[in-house]
Amino acid sequence: MFAIHDFPKPAPGLGLAIMATLLFVASAQAQSDPLPSWNDTAPKAAVVAFVGKVTKEGSPEFVPQSERVAVFDNDGTLWAEHPMYTQLAFALDRVKVLAPAHPEWKDTQPFKAVLEGDMKTLAASGEKGLVDIIMTTHAGMTSDDFKKVVTDWLATARDPKFKRPYTELVYQPMIELLAYLRANGFKTFIVSGGGIEFVRPWAEQIYGVPPEQVIGSSIKTEFRMRDDTPTLYRLPQVNFIDDKAGKPVGINEHIGRRPIAAFGNSDGDLEMLQWTTMGGAPARFGMIIHHTDAEREYAYDRDTEFGRLDKALDAAAITGWTVVDMKADWKQIFREE
Repeated sequence: MFAIHDFPKPAPGLGLAIMATLLFVASAQAQSDPLPSWNDTAPKAAVVAFVGKVTKEGSPEFVPQSERVAVFDNDGTLWAEHPMYTQLAFALDRVKVLAPAHPEWKDTQPFKAVLEGDMKTLAASGEKGLVDIIMTTHAGMTSDDFKKVVTDWLATARDPKFKRPYTELVYQPMIELLAYLRANGFKTFIVSGGGIEFVRPWAEQIYGVPPEQVIGSSIKTEFRMRDDTPTLYRLPQVNFIDDKAGKPVGINEHIGRRPIAAFGNSDGDLEMLQWTTMGGAPARFGMIIHHTDAEREYAYDRDTEFGRLDKALDAAAITGWTVVDMKADWKQIFREE
């Protein structure tokens, strides 16, 4: 065994030079890694391999830039969806804000349950109860007014567990993935079961996805003149539900081109993943984000009210979709505070 004194002492300044060289190499390596928040495990390798195949001219799986479309679910794929969907938290807060003008809500379900914090009764109201809340809190105003309400709420609301703004609870690895795909000629779209006008006001600032590349559920709107000003007025009627089988329909209507890559996290994304990856061009990619990190975020899949991952998880094993284990595959979950 060699002892330290067995080696000659470096010349003056040589140690600093070596240190500088090592720092330079480390920095260069970090800069060359487009996905630094991902561990060097199979999902990262799969993404990089896919991008390499479809962007290499002359490759049998080369895809022209105009056809490089990638679609992303939002809740649970790009930002946290527990303990409840962020838009639901917004709607519940809106009920409380509007309650003084509606004294009848004290005795009317599901509003009574919201005001009393009775989540069990609210859950028992089912889809009809949630639709009633959404229609009441999201309609009766112009699109511009709704945009301001959403923006103001996000500026002050805080997640109950992490005590941070909801827009800070976006997944750093997915932010890097969005940027990586765009750097390689992809056009990235958000395809959310949430409201299209709830996501659009902030998607570009947070995700780099402009409003015209956001697809989501919607309520009916109509053109109205208000004080000689043209407006779009939001009506308390469902227009389109962009979830499950509705996602491929929304993609076709808004994009008009079949994606070659899809990213989701729940059974609500199953049909979008199927539509993207089954059939068509040979180079297609599907990825599921599996929430497995109870310490840094949450751990859930088959038994949850929000973001249930059951059928899609089984389908992944059959279709060959890449499954991200958040605990094992991501160095970092959220953006830095």
